[in-house]
Amino acid sequence: MTTMNISLPDSLKAFVDEQVSQRGFGTSSEYVRELIRREQDRQHLRGLLLAGGASEAAAPVDEAYFTALRQRVHRAPGAAAHPRRRS
Repeated sequence: MTTMNISLPDSLKAFVDEQVSQRGFGTSSEYVRELIRREQDRQHLRGLLLAGGASEAAAPVDEAYFTALRQRVHRAPGAAAHPRRRS
């Protein structure tokens, strides 16, 4: 693992220390790594959304689509192992 040193104003250092304490991180490094992972996930999701927005339109999603999807799910292997609950 590589080491990186960062400089923070006192107010940000206090915020990081508070987050580490309140959210159960062992160190400030763990907290910063989690923030970076979340940003990577956010950027990945943004890329997927932009790619989806730039793609050609698909067939409309209507009642027939959802009916076919439900039928596929019910026929899938293991579908009976998790029966649907009714509230």
